Amino acid sequence: MTRRHPINRAQRRLDRPARERFATRAVAFDVDGATCRGTLYLPGGDDDDAPVVVMAPGLGAERTFGYPAVAERFADAGYAALLFDYPEFGDSDGDSQAVHPARQRAAYAAAIERAERVDVLGDDLVLWGASLSAAHVLTLAAERRDVDAVVGLVPMLDGRAIARRRGGRYLARSGAAGLRDLLGHRVGRGRTVPIVGGTEECAAITEPGTKRRYLDLVDRESAWRNETPGRSLLRVANYRPVKLLDEIRAPTLLLSGTDDAIVDADAVAAAGERLDRGTVVSMPADHFSVLGGDFEGAIGHQLSFLKDALEPPAATR
Repeated sequence: MTRRHPINRAQRRLDRPARERFATRAVAFDVDGATCRGTLYLPGGDDDDAPVVVMAPGLGAERTFGYPAVAERFADAGYAALLFDYPEFGDSDGDSQAVHPARQRAAYAAAIERAERVDVLGDDLVLWGASLSAAHVLTLAAERRDVDAVVGLVPMLDGRAIARRRGGRYLARSGAAGLRDLLGHRVGRGRTVPIVGGTEECAAITEPGTKRRYLDLVDRESAWRNETPGRSLLRVANYRPVKLLDEIRAPTLLLSGTDDAIVDADAVAAAGERLDRGTVVSMPADHFSVLGGDFEGAIGHQLSFLKDALEPPAATR
């Protein structure tokens, strides 16, 4: 998907690179029998050895929700970027919108294999994620030794800690909703919950002010629905990449927002202390503004980090 308009509300004022400064290719690959689809963004010029950034959306999102702007800036800076939709989301097979961390990590692994088959790309591999997808790339970086750099924006480090901060009532309601769906979907009686909701809702994201900011990133032509099977809540709450940080050897950037109501900036700073080659940046931003109003500052930190972490890409201008 290469169209850039209509754009989402949060990115109306972004300065996007001119279209002739990068190229795009549609890509597809298999994940356990399902086809994932995405877009490969390629730098302009004659560079045939570009590092590749493999990237996917955050919790419950599609790749059109602000992520093409990131991929374009990477391509404009001389990096290739493979941005894809998970199974059950967007252009990929399935439409249940189920959040399944293990399956989504498998999609990342398949995307890496797909990138390796593109003859114009170099050997350097960057894993990029935001929020839940940052959890995925941190987990993969702990398991693999072919990763050259990791970028995690507003990273979800500990699903259990996030759920506990929402209080005992949320824990009880989300646990009950998850169990009802886990049992019921097997006999065609599954239950859904909102992906993002108000503070009193049983949703995957409930922090004050987050619903409007999340929805402002939704592409207005998307068929996305604000719902996910209830069992997604159980999977996210039990997802704890924080336990694997000591195993990561690649240079890793963790970028947090001081106004983030979901991911605590102090927890991100503490996580950075455990990384072998970690860089932690804290900036005035919330969980979603790193793709919106605070995009320029966030992308600037990412490009600076990659310039230091990798061999500088060939000039494309």
